[in-house]
Amino acid sequence: MAKGDLPVLIGVGQSLSQWDGKAGPTGAPSPLSLMTEASKAALADTGAPGITAAIDTIAVVRIFEDSVGRAAHPHGHNTNLPGTLARDTGTQPARLIYETVGGQSPQALVNEFARRIHAGEIDAVLISGSEANRASKGARKHGLEISWADGADAPYEDRGMGPMMLSREEIKHGLIAPAYFYGLFENAVAAREGRSRSAHRRAMAELFQPFSAVAAKNRYSQFPAEHDVAFLSTPSRENYEYADPYLKWFIAQDAVNQGAAAILVSSSKADELGVPEDKRVYIHGGGDACDDLISLRPVLDRSWAMDTAIGRALEQAGKSQAGIAHFDIYSCFPVAVFSGAAALGLDWKTDKRRLTLTGGLPFFGGPGNNYSLHGIAEMASTLRKHRGEFGLVLANGGWMTKEAAGVYSTNSPAAFTPAEPAAKARTQVEVAIVSGEARIETFTVTHGKDGPERGIIFARFADGRRVIANNAGAGELATLREDASPVGRKVSVTAQDETATFVFA
Repeated sequence: MAKGDLPVLIGVGQSLSQWDGKAGPTGAPSPLSLMTEASKAALADTGAPGITAAIDTIAVVRIFEDSVGRAAHPHGHNTNLPGTLARDTGTQPARLIYETVGGQSPQALVNEFARRIHAGEIDAVLISGSEANRASKGARKHGLEISWADGADAPYEDRGMGPMMLSREEIKHGLIAPAYFYGLFENAVAAREGRSRSAHRRAMAELFQPFSAVAAKNRYSQFPAEHDVAFLSTPSRENYEYADPYLKWFIAQDAVNQGAAAILVSSSKADELGVPEDKRVYIHGGGDACDDLISLRPVLDRSWAMDTAIGRALEQAGKSQAGIAHFDIYSCFPVAVFSGAAALGLDWKTDKRRLTLTGGLPFFGGPGNNYSLHGIAEMASTLRKHRGEFGLVLANGGWMTKEAAGVYSTNSPAAFTPAEPAAKARTQVEVAIVSGEARIETFTVTHGKDGPERGIIFARFADGRRVIANNAGAGELATLREDASPVGRKVSVTAQDETATFVFA
């Protein structure tokens, strides 16, 4: 292990299964089988016969069942995914890691291991992850028994669940699903842009239509179908309302069976293994940042964490966004892409560069924490075809809470500077669950099977304090769902114990 070596990406792989239980239990995938298939593909992709023996570290992105407190394991529990992956790939790493929660994980792991390779701590790491939610849902729907139970004796580092990303006040007011949080962001962006409800739905559809076109041509897409703007922007049985302003196909789809893997090594190890130069993709810059609880953030219409992570990655690479030819911007909801484009200073309406290489989480598929490992795999493949060009991957965790960005190229950098520790937000808004008159700063309306259920608002008192409030009354719901945005309107807030309700003043 040579201190000061350049970190280089030498192998990538992906896997996909459309199994959904309709044809019986034969061929049902598991998280382990999907990541094993992708990992073997990544090992083969290096073109290096000695790569399997060279892997000294395996890091596995945390799967859904291990990312939610007290989550059930309906098909049995694999108690050591890193260890069983090592066993099934025939590798014998000295270090096994099970990463913490968050969609930032794939790029954050690349940033971390690029630093550790540069420091001479390790030589070769296999990063892998997967989700088999499609298989799980299909098995339960059709009453099929499938087994994911497994384990290994090898010790591993379990990085746990990470910090809580929801406050007591947020939970008490019904903010419990990602679409509700992102709906608050989305409506803040719409208000900033002066868009009505229908105009913003069209803008979201115009943003995402090219994503669906990319997904339609990607052989690893779970949902390979192109949709037009009219379909994406119009409520229908196939595109139902979920949380304002979102319809189904504006939201990451987690019913997927997808795996991905990437292999990062030191330049000395790549030389020793005889990895051809046309396989090598270099890490030029990385950035990490972590924002506050959503209700504490001063700004809701863009992402401080994205601004910071992207800025750090570009600065480290010595590039501006104009020098980046290829992007894979995390796309769980349109606002994540709007915010990523804003952080880049990029006009998504006029810029000709694609913002996705996969097709995005609603159309390619949203495999939990592991989506951006597919983005990294696609980036490596793209840059190998476009030698000398640069690409940027933005990975997102939580509610634009944890961000990681990376800049890649087949060009070898003159020197490598490791990514700094994740930046943390320092400015907060005071949240006060008290009575008084306030003005709406953003909102969402949650939906159930029978239609709109609850309106949730963030509002500001005259002294700048923020209040969270909700109302399930028909009148308030109807007003929130008018085409004109209610942002800026006065509300009367009534607080009792730990919750508050509102009515329009």
